[in-house]
Amino acid sequence: MSAPVREHVGAATLAPYEQIHAHAEHELELAGRGDVHGLAALAERWERLTADLPPRPPAAAALLLERAQLIHERTRIELARMREALLSDAAEATRARRTADGYAGQLPRRPRVDRSA
Repeated sequence: MSAPVREHVGAATLAPYEQIHAHAEHELELAGRGDVHGLAALAERWERLTADLPPRPPAAAALLLERAQLIHERTRIELARMREALLSDAAEATRARRTADGYAGQLPRRPRVDRSA
């Protein structure tokens, strides 16, 4: 954002929107790395960032909010890809288990959990 615009609007006025933009970038970075736990930990921070915002943002925040929205869309796409990969992995594991069960023939299945521990 250019200095004259920031000075006219006030740095304090745009600071929450800059934090939202930075937060969105951090979410995208975590999603790109597949860090689900890191993303979950950010939920509370998002609530704090958005809790005290006015109903209508200042016009000068429009560009920051537009960029944050685009970043959120990219994050959503990354999460959808991650979900599809996990579902594919789960389906492959199920298929492998069924194949192994087929080779096992009539052997009784052992319980998955050792209850003697």
